[in-house]
Amino acid sequence: MALIINIDTATGRGSVSLARDGKVLQTLASEEQRDHAATMTLFVQQLLLEQGINPDSVDAIAVSAGPGSYTGLRVGVATAKGLCYAWNKPLIAVSTLQMMAQGMLLQQNDREILYCPMLDARRQEVFTAVYDAELKEVMPPQALILEENSYHGLLSDHKIIFFGDGSPKWRQMLTSQDNAVFGPYEMTAADMSLLSEAAYGQKSFADLAYFSPFYLKPFFFPKKS
Repeated sequence: MALIINIDTATGRGSVSLARDGKVLQTLASEEQRDHAATMTLFVQQLLLEQGINPDSVDAIAVSAGPGSYTGLRVGVATAKGLCYAWNKPLIAVSTLQMMAQGMLLQQNDREILYCPMLDARRQEVFTAVYDAELKEVMPPQALILEENSYHGLLSDHKIIFFGDGSPKWRQMLTSQDNAVFGPYEMTAADMSLLSEAAYGQKSFADLAYFSPFYLKPFFFPKKS
């Protein structure tokens, strides 16, 4: 049973959520990715102030660990680590894709389908995975270049809901598939609350000194002409 600050900066929409025993108390979000470095710590301060909570009462800091935006992930992890060092708290790393699946699972409440989060990774590539209703991996996290038959094997036997900012380009490629459905999804750190609570109960903490985001692929540096 814990009071946990959850931080997500994996995409352009950054957010901070405060949860007690896995139940969300309050969430603050910003759509401006360039402001993540400034707004995340301000959001933390605002949440604690509005909830009347002292940092000493916080049990852990959780962060979406990736995949996602290279810069965004670095900002989120740096923020989380800074708070952990300053307050002497453990760090919890949560898979961004699993966090998304948890959020959609709570939204759909359908335990008979599979959940496929998709984050745009530019061009025809997405960061993706497939989970069942127990959030167990059916397809492991990967950077996938989309083709018309990318999920053919799974779709032949399962109904799958595709969601996230990478799903529209997959929808455009898919000609016809009865088992493929698409759902609206707005990413938020609140979706981390059950996962971070479970990790805290299992004492599954990241190494504060050596932890780095789960990028899934190297950062691309464009060549100067």
